[in-house]
Amino acid sequence: MAPWSGLWGGRAGGDAYRGTPVVVKMENPNWSISEISPDDDDEDFLVGAGATAGGRRKGGRGKNAKQITWVLLLKAHRAAGCLASLASAAVALGAAARRRVADGRTDADAGAAGAEAGESPVLRSRFYAFIRAFLVLSMLLLAVELAAHFNGWNLAASALALPIIGVESLYGSWLRFRAAYLAPLLQFLTDACVVLFLIQSADRLIQCLGCFYINLKRIKPKFKSAALSDAEDPDAGYYPMVLVQIPMCNEKEVYQQSIAAVCNLDWPRSNLLVQVLDDSDDPTTQSLIREEVVKWQQNGARILYRHRVLRDGYKAGNLKSAMACSYVKDYEFVAIFDADFQPNPDFLKRSVPHFKDNDELGLVQARWSFVNKDENLLTRLQNINLCFHFEVEQQVNGIFLNFFGFNGTAGVWRIKALEDSGGWMERTTVEDMDIAVRAHLHGWKFIFLNDVECQCELPESYEAYRKQQHRWHSGPMQLFRLCLPDIIKSKISVWKKANLIFLFFLLRKLILPFYSFTLFCIILPMTMFVPEAELPDWVVCYIPALMSLLNILPSPKSFPFIIPYLLFENTMSVTKFNAMISGLFQLGSAYEWVVTKKSGRSSEGDLIALAVVPPKELRHQKTGSAPNLDLIMPSSPTKDGKGKKKKKHNRIYKKELALSLLLLTAAARSLLTKQGIHFYFLLFQGISFLLVGLDLIGEQVE
Repeated sequence: MAPWSGLWGGRAGGDAYRGTPVVVKMENPNWSISEISPDDDDEDFLVGAGATAGGRRKGGRGKNAKQITWVLLLKAHRAAGCLASLASAAVALGAAARRRVADGRTDADAGAAGAEAGESPVLRSRFYAFIRAFLVLSMLLLAVELAAHFNGWNLAASALALPIIGVESLYGSWLRFRAAYLAPLLQFLTDACVVLFLIQSADRLIQCLGCFYINLKRIKPKFKSAALSDAEDPDAGYYPMVLVQIPMCNEKEVYQQSIAAVCNLDWPRSNLLVQVLDDSDDPTTQSLIREEVVKWQQNGARILYRHRVLRDGYKAGNLKSAMACSYVKDYEFVAIFDADFQPNPDFLKRSVPHFKDNDELGLVQARWSFVNKDENLLTRLQNINLCFHFEVEQQVNGIFLNFFGFNGTAGVWRIKALEDSGGWMERTTVEDMDIAVRAHLHGWKFIFLNDVECQCELPESYEAYRKQQHRWHSGPMQLFRLCLPDIIKSKISVWKKANLIFLFFLLRKLILPFYSFTLFCIILPMTMFVPEAELPDWVVCYIPALMSLLNILPSPKSFPFIIPYLLFENTMSVTKFNAMISGLFQLGSAYEWVVTKKSGRSSEGDLIALAVVPPKELRHQKTGSAPNLDLIMPSSPTKDGKGKKKKKHNRIYKKELALSLLLLTAAARSLLTKQGIHFYFLLFQGISFLLVGLDLIGEQVE
């Protein structure tokens, strides 16, 4: 459609405003509109702001009411099309919610599929009972406040001191009790959470300023010594012995692309060995992975298949077992890639040379990129979070502190640093953070490469994302309990100890989920029923909006999702708070490991490009090392160990649903006191909890 200039499509300068005849085609429910280029004999549009009383402009022929009518009709059709799209989306959303409620599956269903990873059923039921009690109390208070409002009981404080008989007297007693006992306690909790909120916001702002300084000065890690790039002659450059490990467990959807990507790394074959560490308990998956390894062996790749009978320690136990092999002593570095990660061929060339002439360097970590970041709203919101994590948190800590949490994959370790730090331990579900903290305590330095990316997948369903976040937030609290004595006794400097204890663990792993849940999900709704305790507008709206804006800066294309991101982060605070409490106090089966579900989103073209086979073999499907696309397409349903198809379902999450009703009830109560910002925040936050509680975000299973 041709662009317009001016209010009604007039031309710039002193020329007359030329008309733009349009042809409008109405094809319900969609309208398509095409424009015809204006002719020289067309009449001018009327420009309201610049038209004279006679409707004439210098050099113009006059106004044409018919053309103005067509323009207005064009705008009306556009608005109608937008409204129709919104109405269609609302109807589809309502239908999905109705199906979800009719289906009746909840997160409390029996079986591993319905239970949250690492969460005790007793803890889950107690936490849900706590939220439900708040919901019942809020609904009761709302009923009382509505009755008082419509019966005119909202008397002044002086009038409440008078003896009044009946229900009105009880209401006056409630107001006096509320002001004398509940309000001070609630205000104290509010002020404490606001202080924590400001400290955490200041920490985030300082990190963003550090990232801005890094980009302004163009600071990035550089090789200490130049390395030649001739991979054909190992003696000509820096090509040390590198061991590559791919730990996996029942990940039939992604094993082929990860193995293909690793086997195509640009590194001398004599100096590279690949270990496929398969912990699958499904015999079919074991057979498929073993066959893939054999195919690459036949093509000349140095690759081994390892399977443990006893799967103790989950991923940490798998890596520990692989490092115990006798041939590992011949290798100097180990690169680790999870099953859904696909490194570029030059990954080792851009990461390993940082170790040359840098004996204090223990880890080189690359950033992640995501093949499915635009798959749905859930993946878009995850992309915002992780872009900020890598661009700001990891990069700033790497440049200024030489320390950050190892991300568990897409990194290269010096084997000596692993051994010096005690090796892999199975004591927590965050073995990557565990080994990073212990290496830091032993004086090893880390480098983060923000310009080296490794493709991977994001969880597409809320169920998978929820389980992943529970593990990521319960594990650090387990580790903090175990590492605190070692941190205090270590020989590192005092400020590094303070950074580990107060910033790395307490502020970013404990305080953040605590105040997010307590302040916005409990205290804010309660202040609606106890108005004597106040929560300032800048805490509810302005500071969170600023923090969300800072979070979204590393992924500017995601700016339209800033409001959903703010609401969703508060929604996820329920899961994160629950996980934090579970890990901190060792409640329930906090050591349980659940593998995040993968979809195998890499394109078929990517897989064929990675598979290096002779041309003749490419003409036949499923021969040589050509990927078996039928086995990894996401449309193929997975099967359990008995050969039965596993059905995926969307579920109702009771805690999120109960909190949505609590927030919506508080929003209704806020109308009585005319608190505008509080009302809108509670309303939209309640709707956000409702959508998540009905599992309407992320992958929808028909």
